[in-house]
Amino acid sequence: MSVRTDPDGNETDALFELVHLEGAHVLEIGAGDGRLTWRYAHRAARVTAVEPFEASVARAKQGVQGADAAVEFHHAAFEDFAADNDPDVFDVALLSWALC
Repeated sequence: MSVRTDPDGNETDALFELVHLEGAHVLEIGAGDGRLTWRYAHRAARVTAVEPFEASVARAKQGVQGADAAVEFHHAAFEDFAADNDPDVFDVALLSWALC
């Protein structure tokens, strides 16, 4: 049995209606296995995705290989990532289905 994630595109449509991603540097907090990342990354200039679970990061990296998008995944807790990075470099921050 396969899992169908948002087959009608409702989540993605809502995201595109609410947030201007074109040309933006996006910070995705709690990217998980990239289930949302690959649906919007082609619109952004750059995506920095942060995820604390190493297995999820490995799956996410496989999911966007070959995609025409600049995506960088970080295996880190958001608190650690935030402490080591300048928040001013990001235009948009996304947090979807994540508990931090």
